[in-house]
Amino acid sequence: MLYPLSYGGQELRVYVTSRPGIRRLPDMSNDSWRDRLRALPVFDDDLPGFATDAAPADPITLFTEWLNSAIDDGASQPHAMTIATADAEGAPSARTLLLKDLTPEGFWFATMSNSRKGLQLGENPRAALLFYWREHGRQVRVSGDVVVGDRAAAEADFLQRSTDARAVAIAGPQSEVLPGRERFESAVADARAILEFKPDYVPTAWTAYLVKPAAVEFWQATRDRDQVRLRYTRAAEGWTRELLWP
Repeated sequence: MLYPLSYGGQELRVYVTSRPGIRRLPDMSNDSWRDRLRALPVFDDDLPGFATDAAPADPITLFTEWLNSAIDDGASQPHAMTIATADAEGAPSARTLLLKDLTPEGFWFATMSNSRKGLQLGENPRAALLFYWREHGRQVRVSGDVVVGDRAAAEADFLQRSTDARAVAIAGPQSEVLPGRERFESAVADARAILEFKPDYVPTAWTAYLVKPAAVEFWQATRDRDQVRLRYTRAAEGWTRELLWP
């Protein structure tokens, strides 16, 4: 039986049954938010096409074409990517980082090995990446194993960062509880002093990671709300390509 209830100004519909553990979720019919969200623009009027029959044999080549197009057309932060990791129990977390390099082997990023994502990668060395270029109506999804790059790559990446970015990176344990802003400012000041004394200092925890793709999906939107999806999957003899249902 349905019973209407009110909680926090939101109407709930509770289904009472003799079977334990079954419940109805809150009614998701808030017209003000629903209408407002539906009215938001999604893609630009001019969207590029995607001729899947002409796609190259490997995904890195196609990704390079799409990334170059996003950069040349002024897409917002074309090198930004969401990276999802999980711990040993499978609990996921995601955040947005910058792609640091692209090689035939895969996709590179860098972070502290004692950060949350670094610790998760130590327990479960797999990740998923998502690139999203709204201006082109395009997404690229990458999944695969993650390996640690050599020390030279990590050092080169760290030393290319601005002084402020390097100071923040070495100031304190990322993602740990911060007792107060004053503690942060004091730690960053100490880190700047270290960098002034030793400009080439690189913390041992700074690590370059390589995502070696096992699957890469290219997603292209169209103006009629259709989608074109092409997935590359790594096989022993190379890459296979498959179209996916929208």
